[in-house]
Amino acid sequence: MEREEARFGDILLAHDMVSRDALYRGLARQFGCAVADLAAEPPDTRLVDELGAETCIRHGIVPWKRVGGATVVICSRPAEFSELRRWLPASFGRVHLAVAPEADIQAALVAARRRALTGRAETRVAADESCRDWRTGATFRYGIAAVAATVAVMLTMPLVAFSLLTGWAVLTLLVNTALKAGAAVLFRRRLRAERLAGTAATQTPVAGGTPAPLRLPTVSLLVPLFHERAIAERLVKRLEAIDYPRELLDILLVVEADDALTQTTLANANLPRWMRQIIVPGGAVRTKPRALNFALDFSRGSIVGVYDAEDAPEPSQIRRVVQRFAERGPSTACLQGVLDFYNASENWLARAFAIEYATWFRIMLPGLEKMGFAVPLGGTTLFFRRAALEELGGWDAHNVTEDADLGIRLARHGYRTELIDTVTKEEANCRPWPWVKQRSRWIKGYAMTWGVHMRAPERLLGEVGWKKFLGVQFLFLGTLSQFLLAPVLWSFWLLAFGLTHPLEAALPSWAFWTLGGIFFFSEILTIAVGMMAVADREHRFLLKWVPTLHVYWPLASVAALKAMIEIVTKPFYWDKTQHGHLHRDHDIWGVNRPFQRWRNRA
Repeated sequence: MEREEARFGDILLAHDMVSRDALYRGLARQFGCAVADLAAEPPDTRLVDELGAETCIRHGIVPWKRVGGATVVICSRPAEFSELRRWLPASFGRVHLAVAPEADIQAALVAARRRALTGRAETRVAADESCRDWRTGATFRYGIAAVAATVAVMLTMPLVAFSLLTGWAVLTLLVNTALKAGAAVLFRRRLRAERLAGTAATQTPVAGGTPAPLRLPTVSLLVPLFHERAIAERLVKRLEAIDYPRELLDILLVVEADDALTQTTLANANLPRWMRQIIVPGGAVRTKPRALNFALDFSRGSIVGVYDAEDAPEPSQIRRVVQRFAERGPSTACLQGVLDFYNASENWLARAFAIEYATWFRIMLPGLEKMGFAVPLGGTTLFFRRAALEELGGWDAHNVTEDADLGIRLARHGYRTELIDTVTKEEANCRPWPWVKQRSRWIKGYAMTWGVHMRAPERLLGEVGWKKFLGVQFLFLGTLSQFLLAPVLWSFWLLAFGLTHPLEAALPSWAFWTLGGIFFFSEILTIAVGMMAVADREHRFLLKWVPTLHVYWPLASVAALKAMIEIVTKPFYWDKTQHGHLHRDHDIWGVNRPFQRWRNRA
């Protein structure tokens, strides 16, 4: 039998058994106090500052005003007031209780201390783990110096420069190939072990052999939105399909203050009471992690999840997440789900993107986790223990790949990230220039993440150990090098067309044969791993498209060039991905195309 940590009033509200006003009138009668009108009479900011706006938001209270020698404190959960009053400042004197809905208290606190709350959202992460001082930091200066030195060598000694760049490109290609081969071997072992076992432990339903948690927790889901008229209504329907008690779901639709388009769309969407808008005031930067940081204080759950605007999570996903956290100790602070696309058949670019995602989430990430490397997170279908997330300071508001950065910070603070076999489908970015813009943001963020965590290499090494330290170099520096130096490797195609290569006079013939063998093996392995990733029933239509990835990756080199320019000119610029180009909301999780796990090879 499931038990819940929900309050009775939350249950009544979640199931539309009572109106909000009627509930608080009843609470006022029960506790012998008044219902406060914060819109008519805002709180005294001096009293708010004595407690701190963040503390008030966390506990659903606000010190309202002084009346004689007493202080009136408004509480949204009056049953907890006797406990809360013990740590109120002595300067409050006698304390009188009033009640008001939590949403009204939060709105009053934001109005009273907007600047403090937005400043906190931008600086929650410790300065030495944030990229907010990117332009003034030593890493940025060293990077500029390295680029200048490379250009100088290319101009004065072009053959030497080309040789060095070729050597580095080949080395990073070998490392990438070795990681891919290792992940593929682990993937095959996993399949073999599960076939021998007859079933996969990850497919066991929550209500099956493993008992559900004794007490179901409240789960908060943060969904940042920006200019999302086309997708917002669909999103609400998809979130309503989640199978979890409504009174324990706390869904925050996070919208920028000047985004009237999305605010109006959500206002017309008839949101259920367990979904609410959180309006983020403007500030120094406008990024997804800043919005997440602001919303975090307003969330109620002991588990905090993140979805994107276009996401369609598997209905049983939250129950699976709750079950996994219940089975693990507190050191497992994060769960990363699998991402997939519901429009993979839209065009060639969508198909190539789907193959890349299948390879990354079904083979590479589980392999990296198994090999003991730090797991760079994806931007959605992430779930955290709230205590650990707050300990780390949430997200770096200035990092445009806040997910990958947070994965490394979790490892630095001794926490584990696990992959969980539950899928969220989203919309593949399937137009060339939007794809380049999205990928350039990812690459820019990878570069800044590597720069931040390599400010003090010896400290990073001491915190994560040799294996994870090398993993940071392989995954971040290696990926950047591969995208930026891909044209250097492409230059060897000149030989295939009988043309002269710049290194032809400098290298012996056996070196070219060796390089050719490396390139050939790398391409064959990439194709083989891609085919392994899409060999299940749902993705089998992608098999014939795997060899075309050879002409897909050059787009990433264009994106890398754009990213390097923006690192200098606008490092914190969030090049937003537009959603909603798929004009049909077809059956994603219904009977028309039932979801098959990656191991279902029949």
